[in-house]
Amino acid sequence: MTDIFDDLAAEYRQLDAVLESLTPDQWSRPSEAAGWSVSDVVLHLTQSEETIIGGSLKEGKALLSSAETTVDGLAEEMVAAERGMSPADLLARWRKAAFATPDALRAYPAGTRLSWVRTPLSPRTLATTRLAEHWAHAQDITVALGIPYPDTARLRHVAWLAHRTLPYAFAVAGLEAVPVFCDLIAPDGTRWTFGDPAAPARITGLAAEFCRVGARRLTPEQTGLTTEGPHAADALRIVRNYAA
Repeated sequence: MTDIFDDLAAEYRQLDAVLESLTPDQWSRPSEAAGWSVSDVVLHLTQSEETIIGGSLKEGKALLSSAETTVDGLAEEMVAAERGMSPADLLARWRKAAFATPDALRAYPAGTRLSWVRTPLSPRTLATTRLAEHWAHAQDITVALGIPYPDTARLRHVAWLAHRTLPYAFAVAGLEAVPVFCDLIAPDGTRWTFGDPAAPARITGLAAEFCRVGARRLTPEQTGLTTEGPHAADALRIVRNYAA
């Protein structure tokens, strides 16, 4: 894969072009994220990026140590506490945090473990999660407003993350993890493969659909993805590319 930090910056630029084009009315419209306006989505992304560039992640501990505190609950509390910014001020605040994030993560030495939601992550993996979250929330904004947001080769990072975290997804679902091979078609028509081709379970289809299922923006039944082998359908049902 290409450099994750460069691709993260490119994903921010693609979203920035969309946000810069929005009218004040569009900022206030409902997004595809239930209960959140477009402004709420951008505020949430801003708050997450500010956590990264604030320099508080070096201890390598989980940010949410209590199982009683949910990621969604914490995000809702944070957004509710700061609603009401003007679109211009919010965009400037997001840009300041987001455009600083790739270099901030790149600067950490190899072997660093950074605090994050449920478990410490390497800077590269944290950058991957940031790309995945910005891509997913860009869908919430652009789908709601009918604005094109083309899929790119950067989805390879999102698909990798979804496959890489399948053991965690199985555990959260209370299921025994099984090896899964993913044979996916990239936006440009080439193939992306993840896992052992000899794995007993296989998921095949469009990478863009696989990523959207992992982001809970589509259900497996809304896609052309196919599954073969024991627990492959379970894997597709529980796959995720976000923290929970």
